[in-house]
Amino acid sequence: MPDSPEIGLLIQQACAARGWGPAKLARELGIAEGRGPAGLDRQSVRRWMVGKRKPDYWMPYIVDVLELDDHSVAAPEYAEPGSAVADTVASVIELGRSDVLRRNFLAATSAYALGAINLPDPEGIVRRTNRAGAVRVGTGEVAAVRQMSQVLGDAAAELGGGHARHLAVRYLIEDVGPWLNGNYTEKTGRDLFAATSQLVHLAGWMAQDEGNQGMAQRYYAHAYRLAAEAGDPELSATALRGLAVQAIDLGPRFHAVALRLSERCVDAAKTLDDARAVSYYQTTLADAAALDGDRRLATKALAASQTAIEKSPDAPPGDSWASHFSIGRWAHHSGMILARLGDLDGATEHLHQSLDIHGLDRRRSRAIVLADLGQVHVRQGDLDAALSTWTAFLDCTDGIRSVKVGEAVEDMYARLDRYRDVPEAEDLRQRAEPLRPAAEA
Repeated sequence: MPDSPEIGLLIQQACAARGWGPAKLARELGIAEGRGPAGLDRQSVRRWMVGKRKPDYWMPYIVDVLELDDHSVAAPEYAEPGSAVADTVASVIELGRSDVLRRNFLAATSAYALGAINLPDPEGIVRRTNRAGAVRVGTGEVAAVRQMSQVLGDAAAELGGGHARHLAVRYLIEDVGPWLNGNYTEKTGRDLFAATSQLVHLAGWMAQDEGNQGMAQRYYAHAYRLAAEAGDPELSATALRGLAVQAIDLGPRFHAVALRLSERCVDAAKTLDDARAVSYYQTTLADAAALDGDRRLATKALAASQTAIEKSPDAPPGDSWASHFSIGRWAHHSGMILARLGDLDGATEHLHQSLDIHGLDRRRSRAIVLADLGQVHVRQGDLDAALSTWTAFLDCTDGIRSVKVGEAVEDMYARLDRYRDVPEAEDLRQRAEPLRPAAEA
């Protein structure tokens, strides 16, 4: 962020252009932040304008109210995921505020992703325990965070990350934020950080599924820091997996980053005895290795993931993200890894298995599996099977707001272009036309 005199000059110039004084700006900022027209005193604003103070907390609101150019103000604290200087709680709440104001549409970078695996602040929780005068936080607040994450996560899994993401972020800022800055014991603090890590990870997944890759990357990095500071290896590994999967989806430039993050993810989970979690992370490593052309490592990791998932195929899912990795979800991921390795028959078998299990629980899940299966069928040269599968895929897409589903529509549309002389294929292309991301732009 620029020095205080530079910020003051920016504020002065923007206010002068509007004919505003300190009182007017204070009023507008109070309204924007939610405290009301009397929520900020004009003396504070005057100190910012003359460069005596930095408006750290208020800067996102100043940018929004005065419509400042984002490039004239450096990115806030959350720009350095591995920094032990920036407090994790302050950083993640600042990230959430920036997201709500939609002023920072950030690019995902390999440097940021790798920076996330730096050591977190080991004393972050200890410094925050037993704060005098702060709101008292106990097991009830921790349970509330977990319950809200589950409810919001269920909605996103059914309808896509584009639904209700703003609710998750506002809940983080307005409800969980004061608890993180509250008064609690070290044990409660670790539980609270762990629960918040799950909520922040969900916000990252929703942002990624909505197409905001830079914001998603920053949420995943903060989910990792919160989990690591809480001392929770499963949540730490899950956050690293989120970064790895995103790197896989971002294409060739991120192949090496995806592989490194996947390796760190597996390493972070080496003390776990939850078979589903082990399978979850090994599957991600297999995917990254296949993408990077390392067939030996991909085959080895895929075998390890299968051995792990078959230990408890019918066990009910637990509360954590990794514990929801069922045999059906494994079949979907492994099917696409096999397709990447050239085993299309094996991929088809696994994807059909996934449809029978995984594809039945969520509409978004079923749509994605059907889209992938149609792609494999057309690669096999079985156009009739592809057309039938893609018809079922389009039937599933109504009401789903997911960039992944949109990309699947675009992929199908492009693959069918060579079959425009086939009436059924052309009918599917016409159905898909209004659903294409390019059509909405």
